[in-house]
Amino acid sequence: MLLALCGLVMLGLVREETGTEAFLVGLGLAVLPAPAVVLAFRWLGRAHPLPWGTHAFVLAWGACAGALIALVANSFVAVWLADAWAHPVDPNTLAAFAVAPVVEESAKATALLLVLVFRGRLIRGPVDAVVLTGLTATGFAFTENILYLAKAFGSDRDEGTGAAITVATFFIRAVFSPFAHPLFTCMTGLGVGLALLSRRRVGRVLLPVAGLLLAMGMHAAWNGSTVLGPLGFPLVYVTIMIPALGFTVWLVLWHRQRELRTVRETLPRYALAGWLSPYEPLALGSLRSRRIAAEFASYHGIRADARRLRLYAAAATRLALLRSDAERGRRTPDFAHRERAVLDHLWRDRALARPAFAHSWRLAPPRAPHLLPAQPADAAAPGGWYAPPAWWPPAPPRGYGQGPGYGHGFGHGAPPPHGRAQAPYGGRPAPYGYGGPAPYVPGQPPYAAVPAGIPTGTGQQPTGEDARHDPWAPPRE
Repeated sequence: MLLALCGLVMLGLVREETGTEAFLVGLGLAVLPAPAVVLAFRWLGRAHPLPWGTHAFVLAWGACAGALIALVANSFVAVWLADAWAHPVDPNTLAAFAVAPVVEESAKATALLLVLVFRGRLIRGPVDAVVLTGLTATGFAFTENILYLAKAFGSDRDEGTGAAITVATFFIRAVFSPFAHPLFTCMTGLGVGLALLSRRRVGRVLLPVAGLLLAMGMHAAWNGSTVLGPLGFPLVYVTIMIPALGFTVWLVLWHRQRELRTVRETLPRYALAGWLSPYEPLALGSLRSRRIAAEFASYHGIRADARRLRLYAAAATRLALLRSDAERGRRTPDFAHRERAVLDHLWRDRALARPAFAHSWRLAPPRAPHLLPAQPADAAAPGGWYAPPAWWPPAPPRGYGQGPGYGHGFGHGAPPPHGRAQAPYGGRPAPYGYGGPAPYVPGQPPYAAVPAGIPTGTGQQPTGEDARHDPWAPPRE
């Protein structure tokens, strides 16, 4: 409600300053680049997608609260400098160069700070932080573009220049540099994300500050390009903006692949304990396999099944990152309860996920040779895919009826793995044990830890007395 009120006040101020007609033109033109930038950040964060509500909050903060704070503060400082500044330098230029970067980057960084305070568990590293700060800056740039484009349209109307100023402003802000504000604020996100991964207190304190200062510096250089003459904008664009954009995208993609690698390396132990099918750990560590599984679920079910499968993949990623943090000695409060909650989520949707990921395994075998034993040269399939080791279960055969891999993905009539009965694909999952999940008992080892009796990396399951008393195995039905 407060953000909506800020948005209404901001739009009212812009309309009062530029007029209704110019405001509507600026609004229509500012909308054009925004969806592409939003989708780009959603694509960057698809390995560990955050809730839509969080993305909507940071977008609204940037477009409403952040823009209003920056407009009021910049206007106040510009008026104060005009009255008190006696230097030949234009006070408006000084405000744009020295004041606006500090005010605007601080206002945009506040959104990430609020998420850290109230929903800090959502942010697992640089990728999540960059996505959130980028979306915040995208909302901010949208509102700022309304103001600049509306002023340009008003100048064209007053000076009788047709649409020259409006077109030039649109191409500079929406075509050549729609990523400018997001890029500045992503520096803050990188600093915060790297601080979350740091094990030293000095790094956790200095990295966010360094990221915020770098964002302000890049913003100041961008605004200051106007005082360097006609070559100022191309010079800053080529020497600063493009290299910074390329490096940031590369770094985010590298960290995203690192998260997927963590998924592939961590989840097999849950498969050994029976929580996941043998095909899921590597399939969940591949974005292509996830996409194929979601398409399979949507084709054989309904659109909501594809969304449930994406939530399943996000939960599995969260589980892998949580487990990895605990194993590396990072502080993870109430680890066992959080792990159990994610496992309950995965277990409820297993009837939907297992056939879908078995299908994606068959169509796109995940490429993860670092997880497999050394194979002879003739064991690699065409295209560089490595054949799984001897202990790994075979790929599921084609089923009968409604397409390959239908049912449980193990062929028509074949029993599901581990001897557990499951509901048909698309139907209601079988209940969790007898009467719901077993309560967590404080003092026990981590819920899904692999007992010492299970040989790691052999694909064997506990048998006999060990299986009956295994506290880490999923409940039997």
